[in-house]
Amino acid sequence: MEANLGRNDPCHCGSGKKYKQCCLGKDEEAARTARAKAAAEAPSPAADAVAPATPAEAQDPPALEEDATNTHGFGKTSLPRKVGGS
Repeated sequence: MEANLGRNDPCHCGSGKKYKQCCLGKDEEAARTARAKAAAEAPSPAADAVAPATPAEAQDPPALEEDATNTHGFGKTSLPRKVGGS
């Protein structure tokens, strides 16, 4: 199958039909089967996880400073109305 085959392109099998009306379903089923097989053969993510060596590594990140303020000024702004027009 071509890598950039679109749904409305002519089918790669040579039937003269659009790809979505001919081989799209079969190709998607083959891809689903291949992904399921690869997922079944892959090692579980829990086996790859490594626990932190010391409790200090497992601590929460430091809290923000109490006196931190927002300096962006996201208050309501007053803009002039558009008057007149052309």
